[in-house]
Amino acid sequence: MTSTRLRPPEHRVSPRAVSVWTVESVIAHAVVTALLAGLAWGAAAAGWSWIPDWAVSYGWAAPVCYALFGLVETAVVPRVRYRVHRWEVTADVIYTRTGWLGREWQLVPVSRIQTVDHTQGWVERMFKVATLQVQTASHAGSSTIEGLDAERARAISEELAVRAGELRDDAT
Repeated sequence: MTSTRLRPPEHRVSPRAVSVWTVESVIAHAVVTALLAGLAWGAAAAGWSWIPDWAVSYGWAAPVCYALFGLVETAVVPRVRYRVHRWEVTADVIYTRTGWLGREWQLVPVSRIQTVDHTQGWVERMFKVATLQVQTASHAGSSTIEGLDAERARAISEELAVRAGELRDDAT
């Protein structure tokens, strides 16, 4: 009886994924910072007596602190994600590793695949990357690979769909 050793999957995502994750982070943090700034300004401009004076005086601190957090998070997280996120498709399994504080290793048997989705958001299209989603009957068995080169993701999705269909035909 042979056993499979858990090892890092062979492939990294596209280096362009770092740019996608950075742009998405900048947009998300800019929106939240703007909302916090609007709330701080609104609290000061409204002159409501139920808002404590200290909250009005220091209301600017919330958007400033959040913006600083956003800058650090945007500078660090996309690069760490790139170093950690890996994937591999073998003859019988799709193998992914994600997470940078907690790691998630996932093996999805090709024979269990029900659907393969190749998606691209508008930021992903700008950088020519895509997300590959492999669905099984079990939610726990489904897998997502973000940040693949768009052409490679398309080719893998087509290949997996054909292989899953062939394996399903053999099983019946």
